[in-house]
Amino acid sequence: MASSGAPTLRQQRLGFELRKLRENAGLSSTAAAARVGVNQAHMSRIEAGRYAVSADRVRAFARAYTCTDQGLVEALAAMTGRRVRGWWEEYRDILPPGALDLAELEHHSTAMRIATVIHIPGLLQTVDHARAIFLDVFPPLSPPEVEHRVSHRIKRQAVLYGEQSIPLTAVIHEAALRMGLGGSAVARAQYRHLVEMSTRDNISVRVIPFGAGTFSGSGQSMVYFSAAVPQLDSVQLDTEHGSEFLDSYAHLVKYRLMLDRLESSALNRAESRDFISRIAQDI
Repeated sequence: MASSGAPTLRQQRLGFELRKLRENAGLSSTAAAARVGVNQAHMSRIEAGRYAVSADRVRAFARAYTCTDQGLVEALAAMTGRRVRGWWEEYRDILPPGALDLAELEHHSTAMRIATVIHIPGLLQTVDHARAIFLDVFPPLSPPEVEHRVSHRIKRQAVLYGEQSIPLTAVIHEAALRMGLGGSAVARAQYRHLVEMSTRDNISVRVIPFGAGTFSGSGQSMVYFSAAVPQLDSVQLDTEHGSEFLDSYAHLVKYRLMLDRLESSALNRAESRDFISRIAQDI
């Protein structure tokens, strides 16, 4: 059955990966469609993420394409079906699509690595800190728009709690800690929250002080999402025009290495907590 509405980032990724398997097998879409018993138009919609496909159909594609990587096949099969009605769907038509894609990626990730220069990572922000950020964007947001974005950001943080909590490593440059966003009281509460969160078993907060030198990637904030298999990992970059999502092999390798380098420049977890606590006391 066809998917309703525009395909989500996850649905597009499934279609892209199926197309990649087909192309690696040296098959045209017409030839592949004949092998699996669908018409060419149907095949095109599947590969565009616009047509829901079953797990059994994905396995049939894999057999037709002689794909022997069972881990990849089962990970793709797990991505099938109609759009999951996640909590983020209530924000559809209210927030930009990239915000919903980000929440969906976080929900399905097995681990995340984040590097930020100017802002505290959204998953580690307090309500007041998040509100101060959205009150400062340009062009200005209306009060309801601000509150929608704040509530969406805070709800995203659920991935860090409970039995299904995912591991998070956040590398934060000292510049982000010196911003004092929202005033001293808001900033102090934010930094104390950051220290508290960093004591959780699944959360590692690492600070890069000014003295460590340059910040790889020209200071661009980035998030690396680990999936069930490395081939399905993703990267999200913050840009002036919203989120940019990358998933090519070359990009994944590049940003893994970049994050490795950033972590090697950062203070360890205990040193980072002490560093953040000292900044909170100085505000």
